[in-house]
Amino acid sequence: MITIDIDPVIVHMGFFALRWYSLLVMAAVVTGVWLAHREARRRGLSVDSLLTLALWAIPGGIIGSRLVHVIDQADFYLANPRAVFGGEGQAIYGAILGGALAVWIGSKVHKLPIFPRMADVVAPGLPLAHSIGRLANVVNGDAAGAATSVPWAFVYTNPNTYGPIGVPTHPSVAYEILWNLVIVAVLHRFKGRLKPDGFLFILYLALYASGRFFINFSRINDPFFLGLHQAQVIALLVVVATVPLLAARAKLSPRVPVGEGEGEVGAEVE
Repeated sequence: MITIDIDPVIVHMGFFALRWYSLLVMAAVVTGVWLAHREARRRGLSVDSLLTLALWAIPGGIIGSRLVHVIDQADFYLANPRAVFGGEGQAIYGAILGGALAVWIGSKVHKLPIFPRMADVVAPGLPLAHSIGRLANVVNGDAAGAATSVPWAFVYTNPNTYGPIGVPTHPSVAYEILWNLVIVAVLHRFKGRLKPDGFLFILYLALYASGRFFINFSRINDPFFLGLHQAQVIALLVVVATVPLLAARAKLSPRVPVGEGEGEVGAEVE
């Protein structure tokens, strides 16, 4: 068993509390933007355009993640409507899809015809940033898995945890972190080779959804549809939308040395 005795609050300063959740989520956002910045420079894309769209992606992801969480816990929020605008509940699918929608809208508003390319730019860093963000759930215990007797179970002991105290549970969040790291390796393998533009991001969606569907069987969540959790239903929809598209249209080009073949793009979008 793996004992986790970490207080979700790092330090109290008067009315202010610095929480691991907030710190790690901010670290995840910074990591995602930094990795996208590096990839944009490598591809010769406009960094200014990337940062402009990041200003759309971050609030879009925050709003989307909160909205999907509220829908998933509709009974609670209908009874406690003020809680909609507070608390830490988030849903990663809402962050991904809400951020992507916001970037698409931002690209139209700013007349930047680069949405598919920028989607591929951010894709390799997303699962790594996601893994960092998921560490916040490990500390909080707010995404604890089902009770289990496996030797690698998490056991939460801190009285301030959101997890079940003293109960061995599946480390579902750890499963997700490991799956995300596998996705990082796969995306880097296909980076710059999967065509047309935007299909690396589609591959990311397909891989994450496939893993998340099965990982959620180790989680405790209220049934959403046909006995499946909300995340599993969304995962199935994403797989149905992305896998046939990848099978029908994706093409793999030969490996191109870094810095070759994409430098002309920067002039197009500056």
